[in-house]
Order: sequence, then C-alpha cells, then structure tokens
Amino acid sequence: MKGMETILVGEDGKPRCPWCGHDPLYRRYHDEEWGVPVHDDRRLFEFLVLEGAQAGLSWITILKRREGYRRAFRGFDPVAVASFGDAEIERLLKDPGIIRNRRKVCSAVSNARAFLEVQEEFGSFAAYQWSWVDGEPIRNSRRSLDEIPAETERSRRWSKDLRKRGFTFVGPTIVYAHMQAVGMVDDHLLGCFRRKGRAQGRSRARS
Repeated sequence: MKGMETILVGEDGKPRCPWCGHDPLYRRYHDEEWGVPVHDDRRLFEFLVLEGAQAGLSWITILKRREGYRRAFRGFDPVAVASFGDAEIERLLKDPGIIRNRRKVCSAVSNARAFLEVQEEFGSFAAYQWSWVDGEPIRNSRRSLDEIPAETERSRRWSKDLRKRGFTFVGPTIVYAHMQAVGMVDDHLLGCFRRKGRAQGRSRARS
C-alpha cells in the first residue's frame, strides 16, 4: 500500500508506522525508543550487539530476547564483553536466552574490543557515531514503508569505516537499521503520532 493508508491506527486511537503491528512489545519499542536520539555509549553498544544478532531474523525475535542478552552480556558493558575468552563464548553458545550463533557471539566480543578502541580515539563512541550525521538527527518525510531504503550512501560509508576498524556484522543495511534505532535518522512516517511537534529538519536526500 502507498501513501497515508500505510499508517496503522490502533485500538488506542494512535496512528503508528505499520511495521510494529499490534504486538505490545513491538508497539512499546516503536512508541518509546525507535528514532529517539541515543548518546550513551553503553546503549549504543547494546544496539550494535542486538542489530548484529538480528541479521537474517526479525527484529521482534531479538526484542523478545533482549533481557536475555542484557544478562548474558553483562548489561552490555563493552569492557566486560571485550574480556570474554573462549570459556565465556562457549557459555553464551549454551544460553537459550540469546541467539546461539557462533559467528554472531564472537562478533559481539570482537566488536566490544573495537568499540573500546574507538572510545579511546574519540573520547566516546557517541562522538564518533554522531559525527556521521554532523551531530544532529536527519528527519525524513516519508509517506510509506516503500519509501524507506534498506541502506543509504551514508550508511554504506559508515559501514566501510566500521569494517576498517575491525567491526563485523555491520553491513550497510544493518548500519542503517542501527541509525534508525538510535535516532541518527528519524524515519517515522508522516501521519505517525511520534512525529507530532517535530520539525521537518533535513530532507531525506541527506540520509
């Protein structure tokens, strides 16, 4: 469907982006987190781990395991995760609370080490991350899900830089989803109640 028909109006009367459907957990994530700017390094690391875990899966699958990830990855403390050795990795691969994929688990550990290197270089990971959008969110004006790209030129450039720094599971599509999740890009559709009172900001051409 195109245009405003893509907005989903729930039983509470609120018009939302249709991707969150009617699942209460998914709706809460849409209403309270998606597109909200995040500048806390631990939260940014959390989303990097979760976005990497999502590869090939649905986001709701990861959301339902979020508490399991928080427990397994020590509250997403990058210092703690960076110290994980073979024994910790094997423990994680037996944990039913997370996605037990060896490549994804090992990626989270190696990404934690790369994350700390970025912190040391830039003072914080947030400073590095937000430099890719000049320090402020890009607010797009999209009318349908069809208009939202899977990746952009900017996410491709950032993905390339992350890979050079040793990060894995950070392809352009994962990176763009991450940018949306932490508010670097606001892709709430026109008509969604989460857009009320917001300035239009920069156009989607800069996304």
